[in-house]
Amino acid sequence: MNRRDMVQILAVMAISPTIIATKGAAQSDTRRTISSAAGVQATVAPDGVVRIAWSRTDVPVTVDGAPLAPAAGLGSWAAFKAHGEDHVMLMGDTVVFEDEITAAMDAAFAAGLEVTGLHNHFIFDDPPVYFMHIGGMGPAHDLATGVKAVWDAIRAVRAETPTPRRRYPGSTPTVGGEFDVASLRRYFEVDPELNGGVVKFTLPRTGRMHGVEVGGSMGLTTWAAFSGSTAMATVAGDFIMTAEEVQPVLRSLRAGDIHVVALHNHMIGETPAFYFVHYWGKGPAEDLARGVNAALAVQKGS
Repeated sequence: MNRRDMVQILAVMAISPTIIATKGAAQSDTRRTISSAAGVQATVAPDGVVRIAWSRTDVPVTVDGAPLAPAAGLGSWAAFKAHGEDHVMLMGDTVVFEDEITAAMDAAFAAGLEVTGLHNHFIFDDPPVYFMHIGGMGPAHDLATGVKAVWDAIRAVRAETPTPRRRYPGSTPTVGGEFDVASLRRYFEVDPELNGGVVKFTLPRTGRMHGVEVGGSMGLTTWAAFSGSTAMATVAGDFIMTAEEVQPVLRSLRAGDIHVVALHNHMIGETPAFYFVHYWGKGPAEDLARGVNAALAVQKGS
């Protein structure tokens, strides 16, 4: 080893403790910021990621008839990873019961967070448990405040009704009523399928999978199915979206008071990658059609 190499090694050794100390101080500052904003004591993982957690001990759950301990899969969490000088990346998973989903999602959007998934982890669970994944980029304080807002919205629902409700508030439409089909068609610009009192509009899309072009007949569709009557209806449907379309469509559906009930993928290896949001709404048929149409318009502009 020559003198020059030795000098470089000694220089690195002299600087390294300073770098480590500075990094450790930054992680400690971020932990304190997140703890204060979220109202939860944060921890720092060995890789420097700051995490907060909330175990859902407030609602007893059984799966396949067996009690599910919160530690076995009823934990909400949020993780914050430094990104740049003043920002962090947020990823998290939030336990939600059926009647908490809308409130939690609205709180996430109001706080500037993204909703990146909504699905189940179990079957034969009672009451049914869902998991809403969230994400975001920005100052640690802002994102942690957003997570707190989501968790507080959930707590507010449970404070009002300790036992999860199994339906949305409001009246339920009578099946088999009459629709003004021509009026509904204006919002979709395609002819619907009429079957058993259901008016269903389907909008196909194309993509490629394993080098083969696929389209609507292979499941690449956005659709909306209306049941009930013109005066009071339900709409069930599905949006097919690319990644950049997901957040605008979700926000638009909620702005139209249409409930998001699932967000996931249907395929693996397709180009472009597609995501699907399932939704449900009830009210006057034309109001529902207008809400779906608004999401379609936002999607086209994404």
